[in-house]
Amino acid sequence: MNLQSFMTSDIQKAFDLAGVGDAPIVLQVAKNADFGDYQINGAMGAAKKLKINPRELAQKIADALRDCSWLALAEVAGPGFINLHLSNDFLNQELSGCLKSPRFNIHTSLSNQTVVIDYSSPNLAKEMHVGHLRSTIIGDSLHRVLKFLGAKVIAQNHVGDWGTQFGMLVAYLMERQNDGDSEYALTDLEQFYREAKVRFDEDAAFAEKSREYVVKLQQGDEEVLSWWRQFVDISLSHAQNIYTRLNTLLTPDDVVGESAYNDDLQPCVDALMQQGIAREDVDGSKLVDLIGQPERDGKTPVYIVQKSDGGFLYATTDLACLRHNINTLHADRLLYVVDARQSLHFTALFDVSRRAGWLPENVRAEHIPFGTMMGKDNKPFKTRSGDTVKLADLLDEAEERAATIVREKNPDLSVDEVRKIAHIVGIGAVKYADLSKNRMSDYVFSWESMLSFEGNTAPYLQYAYTRVHSVLRRAKDISSHVIALQTLEEHRLAVALLQYEEVLLSVADAAYPHYLAAYLYQIATLFSRFYESCPILQANSEEQSTRLQLTELTGKILQHGLSLLGIEVSEKM
Repeated sequence: MNLQSFMTSDIQKAFDLAGVGDAPIVLQVAKNADFGDYQINGAMGAAKKLKINPRELAQKIADALRDCSWLALAEVAGPGFINLHLSNDFLNQELSGCLKSPRFNIHTSLSNQTVVIDYSSPNLAKEMHVGHLRSTIIGDSLHRVLKFLGAKVIAQNHVGDWGTQFGMLVAYLMERQNDGDSEYALTDLEQFYREAKVRFDEDAAFAEKSREYVVKLQQGDEEVLSWWRQFVDISLSHAQNIYTRLNTLLTPDDVVGESAYNDDLQPCVDALMQQGIAREDVDGSKLVDLIGQPERDGKTPVYIVQKSDGGFLYATTDLACLRHNINTLHADRLLYVVDARQSLHFTALFDVSRRAGWLPENVRAEHIPFGTMMGKDNKPFKTRSGDTVKLADLLDEAEERAATIVREKNPDLSVDEVRKIAHIVGIGAVKYADLSKNRMSDYVFSWESMLSFEGNTAPYLQYAYTRVHSVLRRAKDISSHVIALQTLEEHRLAVALLQYEEVLLSVADAAYPHYLAAYLYQIATLFSRFYESCPILQANSEEQSTRLQLTELTGKILQHGLSLLGIEVSEKM
């Protein structure tokens, strides 16, 4: 249930009765639970506009709310805040409905929305590195939340499969074959790429041959295409192994190469030229002036859509992709989960598309930027030797470190149990350490903090779930559904549990997964206080029934919320 939406209708009536029905209702969760569950702040602005005493207006609104079944108390505080205390009877009823519903009594549906999410986008011909982590897991969490809320979500894992690097790889492969070397290790694509790149950088003739193979590739030469497919398949198999380990929703079917839009690149440029949006530069390239954007070196920035030699760029591909997403996939919302350094590119992409009429006003197109994972030296995270960290190596180390901690905490576990729990804890720790941060911020990578069982970490939340499961396992009977809240700790946990829908809607709207992470940490913290203050298995029958229902719902929401972040839980830790 969306508590805020439910209460707002009654609050609107109260505003009407107080004579300020056209004033905006500012309803939010109380910052300090000691003063109530929710707070209305709209009375002060309305009073100022009408030049009346804000406390008197606030009291009129509070008085008009007295008969609401969901309200225990509405009291005026400060210059005109209205603190709302929810009724335990109302909470009892809603908790019961939430427990019986497989969807936690969440009725909001985004089924009328088609959302296309562009995320991950690994570099083909190389293994994934830590720079791909944030796009992959942020995009995946948004995918999961939007899908749960009913939207039709189309994942697009865009990869550059049509560029110079493939001509370089094919040229190097042919060279080694001609030299009689048939032992090229395509499975070790990273090493193969490095060797090819050295040849490309050091030998002008080889570089020219590489470019010729790119032309052959784009013209459909069957031999070149055959090797190209092998390079792409090997690259994507590396990536899919990472996606499986990270527990993401991405599959090979979500991969969309630049080559998929090849046929629409020239029509895009031609359409922009015909509309007078693009112009030809003195060197023969086609570009769009980005009027209104900050000047660079005293000049208006430009968006190049075709090179002077007739070649196309990333910008052209993105324009063709956007047209496809709107015209063929009928997207209502476009999310591009790409790091913050590409902000100007997406500003230009959306601007040019709007001007060309390809991006209707009723379609939301959003760049979802994020910061950088930093090392303890506050520089981008690298190995000790200064190399880029392979994502597979990072995940290996996460599981190894988690296994050491798990064995220390529970030496009685079998080898298989340790391996399984270490995977859940290690991968969960890496993902949560990222997703719990505001995506706009850089953050410092720390094994010690992310694997801690204290504080806002995945192990802390996973252990909270394990504790819940332990309580329910030891309970003799949890079949009763009697709920009668009495204590303050019960009340506060109940209110938080019923705010799940509000949180998911805010994540879906703002595309900030850390809202969900913060909420789950709040649930785990409130449950810990409840667990310490309110005996469960030793309580009398009515108290035990209530507390077991709260415990059960806490476990369900922790498990489900973490699953929307792509993080698993374990009944043993």
